[in-house]
Amino acid sequence: MLKRKNWFLLLILSLILVFAACSSDDETASDPEEEDPPASDDGGEVDESDDGDSTTEIDTTPVTYHYFNAGSPGNDTDTNETRIGAEMEEKTGVNFRIEHLVGDLNQRIGVMVASGDYPDVIAPDDAIDVILDAEAFIPLDDLLEEHGPNLLEAYEDYLDMFRMDDGHIYYLPFGPTVNEFIPNPEIDQGAFWIQRSILKENGYPEIRTLDEYFDIILDYAAENPEIDGMSTVPFTGLTYDWRFFAFSNVPNHLAGYPNDGGVMIDMDTHEATVYADSEYAYDYLKKLNGLNADGHLDQEMFVMNYDEYLAKLSSGRVLGFFDYGWQVENALNALEDAGDPDREFVPLPIVFDGVDTDQYLDPPAFTTNRGVGITVNAENPERIIQYWDEMIKEENQKIVMWGYEGEHYEVDDEGRFYRTEDQIVETSRTEVRDELGMSYFEWYWPRINGTFDDGNAVEPRRQPEVFYAALSDEDQEFLEAYNAETFAELFDEPEDRPWFPAWSANIEQGSPIQIFEEQAEELQKRHYPRIVLADPNEFDDEWEAFVNAYRQLDVDSYEEFFTDVAQSRVAGEW
Repeated sequence: MLKRKNWFLLLILSLILVFAACSSDDETASDPEEEDPPASDDGGEVDESDDGDSTTEIDTTPVTYHYFNAGSPGNDTDTNETRIGAEMEEKTGVNFRIEHLVGDLNQRIGVMVASGDYPDVIAPDDAIDVILDAEAFIPLDDLLEEHGPNLLEAYEDYLDMFRMDDGHIYYLPFGPTVNEFIPNPEIDQGAFWIQRSILKENGYPEIRTLDEYFDIILDYAAENPEIDGMSTVPFTGLTYDWRFFAFSNVPNHLAGYPNDGGVMIDMDTHEATVYADSEYAYDYLKKLNGLNADGHLDQEMFVMNYDEYLAKLSSGRVLGFFDYGWQVENALNALEDAGDPDREFVPLPIVFDGVDTDQYLDPPAFTTNRGVGITVNAENPERIIQYWDEMIKEENQKIVMWGYEGEHYEVDDEGRFYRTEDQIVETSRTEVRDELGMSYFEWYWPRINGTFDDGNAVEPRRQPEVFYAALSDEDQEFLEAYNAETFAELFDEPEDRPWFPAWSANIEQGSPIQIFEEQAEELQKRHYPRIVLADPNEFDDEWEAFVNAYRQLDVDSYEEFFTDVAQSRVAGEW
């Protein structure tokens, strides 16, 4: 049996009243027998496709399954209304009615659990433990053995990483790396960002340490107190809600570690150590405290919400900030669209003085605590597995990721995929991606990362030819100044960490480890702003107040847990 959470019955009791007040979801839930489109006159076809030495028979009688995607917003649709989905339905007979999350995830999942009324397929995002505890997912082992040869091949090296304590597989995570890992030429992970004009006006100097970073920003701010009629903001950051990690993770990166969560893991001993009250956190908060005292820190840093933060970054008056590229993509795009390249941001691998190697670029990783599974309500679940097995074939992954040759990408004489300028623009348009089905299929389904057998990148954004074609003249000038061809080349190569990311370890809700994380984050959210905004003479007192409160938590058990995670994964035990 799966591990059960102590609070599960409380969840049922607390949500039963909510469920009683809710109307049923009959209009969106599917019943493969009652809601299927009519079968063909001959009752459907059996498709025989040759997979290596075996022939797999697939029932192509039309059927529609209800798929709930809790991981991303989007327009609800039927997959057969997209070009890719229509082709997949022709091959398998299967269509999915995709529903995206609206409102609170925990409440929606809680109602499902309380009622026992589940969609056929769920990608529950961070509510996956609730679904597992409710035993809402069916075991996939036998289905994969009988109907998923391509899935088993793609996930071959990873299967034991998400096999549960009872020996079964209940969901498929996204993105096993096949063939060769290719870092993103762009920076979609953590970095200290700086306005390009600052580096340009100073002849593109080498900026490596935190002191160098702030020195050049403050010099520029002194000469430019206003930008486009607005007060210049030398430095800001994101501290809102669950995104607080974009602030609390910074000392870890400055110390030369990747994002393993709340711990640093020693490369030799594989022992985990918290850094929330470390010397690195002290030094970073001390630096911000000095900036604040001198009037150089954004006064709204600890009160603005996420949308306000993005709007401020998009204004062109911010000189620097730390964040993860994926989290500020909308602001970066808005600055690019504004048409003033000097106001755009570029990423830098800033570290503390004395740190020799940065580790901002993620090493190859496989996140095991997210995935998509088939629920106990799904009839004929083998049809779903057959669909996924067809989708993960290389020929179909190329269509999902790249589109159609001659329309959305080209192939040169050496077999390399590339996109013309028009194709780059075309495939970035939301309506085009929706119509093709890329928006729906490229994530939250079984899929691969890395490279295809022919050496082309699975993701176009990681293909050097596509990256180069999309560079602006200003980006080229910047990279040439630093003797680099990609932004990733500005950063040190990631070191191999078999445990990465440690934060993907399965942590039970209500467990001492989960409670520690919740309490620690609460303390940081309460104390860090007070430390940064304190009078410099009171900084040490505020810091000690935080450390004393933090050390009253069970830090040792938390470190031991992640030490065990790291050492077990190094030993090949997941």
